[in-house]
Amino acid sequence: MNVAIYGAKVTKDNIRYYQELLKNLESRGWTPVLYDELKEKLVKKVGIGVDCDVFSSYKDLQSGIDLSISVGGDGTFIRNVKFVRDSGVPVMGINTGRLGFLSNIYKDKIEHAIELVSEKKYEHQKRSLLRVETEQNLFSDDNLAFNEVTLQKKDTASMIMVHTWLEEKFINSYWADGLIVSTPSGSTAYNLSCGGPIVTPGCQVHILTPIAPHNLNVRPLVVPDHMPIKLQIEGRSRTYLISLDGTSLSIKQNEIVYVHKADFMINVIKFEENNFLDTIRKKMSWGEDTRNIKLK
Repeated sequence: MNVAIYGAKVTKDNIRYYQELLKNLESRGWTPVLYDELKEKLVKKVGIGVDCDVFSSYKDLQSGIDLSISVGGDGTFIRNVKFVRDSGVPVMGINTGRLGFLSNIYKDKIEHAIELVSEKKYEHQKRSLLRVETEQNLFSDDNLAFNEVTLQKKDTASMIMVHTWLEEKFINSYWADGLIVSTPSGSTAYNLSCGGPIVTPGCQVHILTPIAPHNLNVRPLVVPDHMPIKLQIEGRSRTYLISLDGTSLSIKQNEIVYVHKADFMINVIKFEENNFLDTIRKKMSWGEDTRNIKLK
């Protein structure tokens, strides 16, 4: 079994988790394949992973890989998804960061998680992605987003207008600081911070959430994910920002942006003990009310 391992940082605090992970894989006869920059850091700092094969592009994971593991926080998990793409390789995240909403394997449960995988005591939770097209092909083939795509102002304090269509039918012109188009996975990220709804994984929808809108009668909108969304920015500036999962580029005024559901899904490993509703209660204190403590 070949296991791709992705991580962005190697620090004195997380080195032991890389060591434990590699030890567990090798004890089972599984072959670790390290992200090339991660291998360089591990070899340089602690001298481990010297004999491991490496990957550097999503093309390297298209075949021959059975499992992909990220070590870090949710941002690391999302960056790892960009390597997995349409390979069908299942993804698991070990949390050494803060929130650990997507990377939900506790760092002291590595051996337990690997044991569950070896015994096939898991299921694949399907997660959708966004595919973004622009007139200038700004993101090239890196045009996928796991959480959200955001259009927002760049060099001005003035609000902008984001004209929006669903399947070529006009929805609204959002007068705001920007607009978020989110997947169900991204509903608990930037979308949530801007007052958008939490959507459970598996729902086949996209969420449109304005950022600081100047209209009291404008609310987030949930739409079917099979319908393409068209966006166009208008405002006082010549350039604005378009972001895919936090990776931002400049976009010109009036340039058309199309947002589609990607034609493949990501297989996220889900153990029986990991429940979405439990996670949002534990990680985000969702629904917490001190008046109900005595009733539990």
